Amino acid sequence: MAVYTVHEPPPRQGRPASDPTRFAFVRDGFHFWAFLFAPLWMLWHRLWLVLIGYVVLALALQAALAAVGADETTRVVAGILLALLVGFEAASLRRSTLSRHRWRDLGVVVADDLEAAERRFFDRWATEGTRPTTPSGRSGAGAAVTPPRPPSVPSGPSPDVIGLFPQPGGPP
Repeated sequence: MAVYTVHEPPPRQGRPASDPTRFAFVRDGFHFWAFLFAPLWMLWHRLWLVLIGYVVLALALQAALAAVGADETTRVVAGILLALLVGFEAASLRRSTLSRHRWRDLGVVVADDLEAAERRFFDRWATEGTRPTTPSGRSGAGAAVTPPRPPSVPSGPSPDVIGLFPQPGGPP
């Protein structure tokens, strides 16, 4: 099962809410194509600043290794390690870029694939009405989402529990 985070874009000019067809589902985990073709993957996902940072870091790393006289094998291994880092952090790089562009994180969905994640999220979104609302009751992109309060836990020890096990004959 894959874990996806769901992101809502800011509403377009003159519209009160974002279009659900523009929502982004970002899969957590290792991204093989980001590992294999990092610059192309970054261009595909419009991660311009990430691409610039990657190119600067890769060039600086290779220049530093050349300056200290590292052999070709060391430089290749360093390049592979940088590519592995991009593959593992690709989802985080994409989420941070979406956040920087004021996309809102709507939650997490666990599903087998992207289609199932979309179906599960929109089913829950439609039935639970997870669209945030303003104090006036209207939905809006600038509305604050307040997380539900956790259930209260009674303080103090219960006379029916010894350690983690209930006493015999006590309530379950």
